[in-house]
Amino acid sequence: MSPGMVDAVFPPAVLRRLEQVADLRRPYAVDDFSTPAAAAELAGVEVLVTGWGCPPVDAAVLARAPRLRAVIHAAGTVRTFLSPTVFDRGIVVSSAAAANAVPVAEFTLAAIILGAKRVLPLARMFQQRRTHRTAADLGGQHWLGTRGLTVGVIGASRTGRRVIELVLRTLEADVLLYDPYLDDGEAEQLGARRTDLDTLVATSDVVTVHAPQTPATRHLIDARRLDLMRPGTLLVNTARGALVDIGALTEHLVSNRLDAVLDVTEPEPLPPEHPLWSLPNVFLTPHLAGAQGNEAARLGSLAVDELDRYARRQPLLHQVRQASWERLA
Repeated sequence: MSPGMVDAVFPPAVLRRLEQVADLRRPYAVDDFSTPAAAAELAGVEVLVTGWGCPPVDAAVLARAPRLRAVIHAAGTVRTFLSPTVFDRGIVVSSAAAANAVPVAEFTLAAIILGAKRVLPLARMFQQRRTHRTAADLGGQHWLGTRGLTVGVIGASRTGRRVIELVLRTLEADVLLYDPYLDDGEAEQLGARRTDLDTLVATSDVVTVHAPQTPATRHLIDARRLDLMRPGTLLVNTARGALVDIGALTEHLVSNRLDAVLDVTEPEPLPPEHPLWSLPNVFLTPHLAGAQGNEAARLGSLAVDELDRYARRQPLLHQVRQASWERLA
């Protein structure tokens, strides 16, 4: 991983646990596998603990690591750097995506609540007028409040499941769920009602996106599905920007037909002159829903737990399997 990430992901208490479980090679963090020192270390390494800033672990790197038996990722997705050929070698892969899902779900719940209260446009009006709002401030077009919401969750990912849990625990809300890999019984166990995507976007007050980015999910929320959304629908995207057609969405936001909280966009960031920067019904954040600051230690702690299980020859709890590779975020 990037050397600068070590202190955040492995603060002293977590690093001490790591040192107790494993024989760490120095330097702890490597962000370039092409150096002679890195090549020499790879020859004897049994486990790679990876994180943000990890260089590609491709066939060439794997060839220089004949003893490698496990890759334990102290972050979310592994698809950005890891070659699926690891499975051909019988290498076990683990990810801390479950730990990263915690702050993303918390951010999403906050976005749902603030968005339902129309905090952004009303706060901007308040700052401009410096008087209390009136019932007419929203123009009679948008609903207001959190009671009785229908929340549509796209994707039963780790984050999507956590969002469902938080919404049901916190709000008086009904949850619809779209996930092509889930059946009705599994959705019911989560406390949600499974439905097709068109029905979800057409009947939800809030639509929140938690699906992976794959060729099949690009512009999953396209112009047609945006047209299906009712006026006042709040769209929350903390997944990947490519899942939403930003051009089509911009039209609905400029017209004030929809509201949006967007932690990710395509491109990211948007060009400086893009209209979404200045709209009162849009909240743009710089891809910060995932682990930040002291939250990063949760990732390192999960990775150490997994490494401890590996050392004890116990099954990993967060194993990434080849069969689900194409559906990974």
